[in-house]
Amino acid sequence: MAAVTTTGPAGRITVERLTQYSGTDLDDLCEATESAIVEGGGFGWLKVPARQVLENYWKGVLLVPERRLVVGRLDGVVAGSVQLSRAPRNNEAQAFAGTVTGAFVAPWARGRGIGRGIVSALEILAVELGLVVLNLDLRATQRAAIGLYESLGYQRWGTHPFYSQVEGDIVPGHYYYKHIGPK
Repeated sequence: MAAVTTTGPAGRITVERLTQYSGTDLDDLCEATESAIVEGGGFGWLKVPARQVLENYWKGVLLVPERRLVVGRLDGVVAGSVQLSRAPRNNEAQAFAGTVTGAFVAPWARGRGIGRGIVSALEILAVELGLVVLNLDLRATQRAAIGLYESLGYQRWGTHPFYSQVEGDIVPGHYYYKHIGPK
């Protein structure tokens, strides 16, 4: 998957797959993650963890053979990301499917098309890897993400009424899939 760059009034947006960190990538990714967590979009984190925990998490993402990381940059700074997880090698029955996880865009970069760009790039990558379907799940409170995925053709197939707990409240979650390849 080649990097794609667009320049417009919203700034220079670049979407690419990362296989290693260089320059300020890791710091940028940690700072974007921290700001997303504070705004309630930290893909599972409710409180900002220690910086070392975040650094270890992001370093670990690149070490997992079944995982791919796609980032979106605004004017060269990592502003969001999404991950593609494949079934482990011993799960041949589900090797055709991937899971979209860890998607977020930092609050300071929202509204510029980065979310749509990183998810679209992840779909292209998934097709290149021979995947046929993508699955994902979201908290029902993540309305912007729900709108994005539904506008990209993801189909809601179910709701879990006790999906997560946020600030003591039980929050439902929705499950989605998208067929991206031949049957």
